[in-house]
Amino acid sequence: MNATPVHVAPLACPIYNGPVLFRAADGARSMISKNAMTAARLLEMPPDGSRYELVVGELRMMSPSGFQHGDIVARATMQIARFVMERDLGVVLGAETGFKLFSDPDTVRAADVAFVRKDRLPPVNERKAFAPMAPDLVVEVLSPNDAPADVKAKIRDYLQAGVCTIWVLDPDTKSVTEHRRNDEIKTIAADQDLDGGDVLPGFTCSVAALFPPA
Repeated sequence: MNATPVHVAPLACPIYNGPVLFRAADGARSMISKNAMTAARLLEMPPDGSRYELVVGELRMMSPSGFQHGDIVARATMQIARFVMERDLGVVLGAETGFKLFSDPDTVRAADVAFVRKDRLPPVNERKAFAPMAPDLVVEVLSPNDAPADVKAKIRDYLQAGVCTIWVLDPDTKSVTEHRRNDEIKTIAADQDLDGGDVLPGFTCSVAALFPPA
């Protein structure tokens, strides 16, 4: 989940060069230029082997994941995808999938795992772009270099954009912290089961099954 700001050259033909005030998700007033990166421009960037997110117009490079992180993401993906595909509930998406959560300035986030219900899927002819929506379920796996403030900001963005449930997997404690839109937060230990709740009714999974054995 760790991200590093990246310098981006200004737009070739800016309409306005002056600063614009906007209210950030935490309520603070901040300054952002009309030359800020946009979701459309991010989508058109040529591949360079890196992965990016866009946070209130600022491009952020995502660090490559370690072996353990990739293992946990794969385990979580398999558990959720099997349940979803067997019941034709929607689509489970991988870590490269960007969701445009906010506009003007744009924010594009990419979760480690995301689920979108079948009745909320974007039209087929619009799926090459970042989906202008929030997933129903997001799974994030913590990395050793994740700053707590960055993790909190990402969770806040998801919840304010409309994500129903977020599961944050901690490899150190082998536990899951569940965040819901009603501000409910609970920690589920390794010897307990994860419940899909209203987002994935009937889904249950041992938390221990999401992590590699010791």
